[in-house]
Amino acid sequence: MVQIQNTTEPALPGLAGGPRRESRLALLWKDIKKSKHYYIMMSPYMIIFFLFTVIPVLVSFGLSFFYFNMLETPRFVGWENYSRLLLGDDVFMIALKNTFLFAVITGPLSYIACFLFAWLINELSPFVRALMTLVFYAPSISGNVFFIWLIVFSGDSYGYLNGFLMKIGVLLEPVIWLQNEKYILAIVIIVQLWLSLGTSFLAFIAGLQTVDQSLFEAAAMDGIKNRWQELWFVTLPSMRPQLMFGAVMQITASFAVAEVSIALAGFPSVNYAGHTVVTHLMDYGTLRFEMGYASAIATILFGIMLGTNMMTQKLLRKVGE
Repeated sequence: MVQIQNTTEPALPGLAGGPRRESRLALLWKDIKKSKHYYIMMSPYMIIFFLFTVIPVLVSFGLSFFYFNMLETPRFVGWENYSRLLLGDDVFMIALKNTFLFAVITGPLSYIACFLFAWLINELSPFVRALMTLVFYAPSISGNVFFIWLIVFSGDSYGYLNGFLMKIGVLLEPVIWLQNEKYILAIVIIVQLWLSLGTSFLAFIAGLQTVDQSLFEAAAMDGIKNRWQELWFVTLPSMRPQLMFGAVMQITASFAVAEVSIALAGFPSVNYAGHTVVTHLMDYGTLRFEMGYASAIATILFGIMLGTNMMTQKLLRKVGE
């Protein structure tokens, strides 16, 4: 018997008779039409977000290539603002060093402290947990409550710290803490750490409340033996969204320190000891009105924060592995 082979070639994609591959744009549009109700509900926030966040960031980036003093027409200067900032502005280098010190010290410490306090408080009874949550969260919602530290570090003998140290014989005369460049940065870091138990702390409390308790039973059957293993292999992977949110909030807060430094050390501080990138930005943007130069400062700060956030996200993806 002679076997007849089928010599008909399959139709090529995109030709007549063949399956057509839809473009990504067509698939996106189909998905938007399918989920149009969700997009309609999101649209008010997205409109506000684009108007007051995305567009200002893009305008600021474009303005960083211009000289603009808000009186004259913007004049294109290319990379002059960036070269002046990175090569000729010694005060910006001091501010950048101080900002990185803030970020390296207050960022990780406050992030770990927020989680540890939330983890410990979560084990308490509901009433005690609510009370302790209020106690730890109160400083971040109390406005200018950090002004109490002006009394603690007051430069006369009536300041709490000076009075205590003189009473026990450590000091013979008062120290002007907030006018001494050796102490300014350390004091601002301490106060910032005190204020840092805020939104991230609440996010961690909420995340710990949503962890499925059945996971701990399954983990015990799989060989988990102690609370630290439960924390690493069960608790942390179950609250990755809250961990990510807390990381973003802490990074933003640590790089954006300005109000505390101005309130405690003045503006500018002695020999710029408490100067940060944000206070430098405020100097050129709100006092000197060099908006192009201020935009260049803002762009560099935005790039640093974006890079740090991406690195943090990459590290958090390894939690529980």
